[in-house]
Amino acid sequence: MCYIFLQEVRDIATAASKKKALMAILARSKENRSFPRIDFHSQLRYQLRGKPDFDNVVSNDISCGGLRFTSDKFIPTSTLVMLEVNVLNRVLRPIGKVAWSMPVAHSDRNQTGVEFTEFNALERNYLRDFVNMQRGEGLT
Repeated sequence: MCYIFLQEVRDIATAASKKKALMAILARSKENRSFPRIDFHSQLRYQLRGKPDFDNVVSNDISCGGLRFTSDKFIPTSTLVMLEVNVLNRVLRPIGKVAWSMPVAHSDRNQTGVEFTEFNALERNYLRDFVNMQRGEGLT
């Protein structure tokens, strides 16, 4: 009787382990991005195209394809944005388009996702190398 109980416990533990492994694989497969992103909290300035002033915010994450930041302003999708992003000892100046913007729950702030549309090749390569370094990958 005791052996049967121990075997059942082992079977349950094995099933739980397999389920945990499967959940980890599924979580990784949900990341359907063309560019891997990293958490990146750095000062950035942005200017809406056609407007004279820059606003200052802190980024949330970044990839070679775009970035996300939180602001007290709502920026409509498809708005063109000129950016100045501080990455280590360089200021990168891509131009992007707002891909999405949504209010932060229980707050008067908004999260904004910007897709890079124009990016100097040298600056893009610098960002790619930075992202790879932060992810523990080699330089390309």
